[in-house]
Amino acid sequence: MLQRGHKVKLLVRDVVKADWLHQLGANLIEGDLLDPENYVDALRGTDVVVHLAAQFRGTDENTTRVSNLDGSIALAQTVLKADVPRFVFSSTNNVYGSGNHSRPNREDDEPRPAFTYPQTKVAAEDELMRLYREQGLGLRIIRFPFVYGERDPHITEALPHMRNWNPAKRLHMVHHADVSQALMLAASTAGVDGRVYNAGDDAPISIAELFQLHNSEISSEAQQQEFNPWDMVVDTTRIRDELHFRPIFPSFYTAREAGAL
Repeated sequence: MLQRGHKVKLLVRDVVKADWLHQLGANLIEGDLLDPENYVDALRGTDVVVHLAAQFRGTDENTTRVSNLDGSIALAQTVLKADVPRFVFSSTNNVYGSGNHSRPNREDDEPRPAFTYPQTKVAAEDELMRLYREQGLGLRIIRFPFVYGERDPHITEALPHMRNWNPAKRLHMVHHADVSQALMLAASTAGVDGRVYNAGDDAPISIAELFQLHNSEISSEAQQQEFNPWDMVVDTTRIRDELHFRPIFPSFYTAREAGAL
């Protein structure tokens, strides 16, 4: 956004830690999502709010729910109070869980989240949709798959958690550059309030490939594990048709070959 000449304000917990963003040109507001008085004035006159804050792992369930649900509602209500016309909410394709259909997951499929993080995202989506229907919140929801990018340890941190997954299982991924693209398109496209979009690259990758590319071995027990071949694989037709999203990095391999890791 800064590179495109936009004026960017960031709500952060610690301005000292976020000083590098200030050096790039962003205006920093130190505060807490649950205390809107800290940031309501900063929102006035803003064109769009992009909500990225979330607790993912490493915290207790109550902290996750307070941050992801209560914090999202507080921010959305403040957006309405400040008359900000557009609100982009970052969600996850983990909301689908293990569906029982024989195809990639679509935005209108019933969510079946299996653990706390996606459960709080579904709850937040529901409340934000209610604010859209009842109070006119300019809501756009992007459901992201597994995110990776330059100097991002997400893959190496996640590999131990995937060690017992069947190596034939595939998952959608998305590079940081395409996260940015999806958010920018959601923020700037007119007439899409109340819409939900799956984002993702063009080539879901197998667990076996990820382990091989990172010189890691899969346990022999993992090969016996049952799995749903469509779990963590999404249909991206809607975001392509309505927001004209085209991945900058269509696969993990293209990002790797481009030196974008």
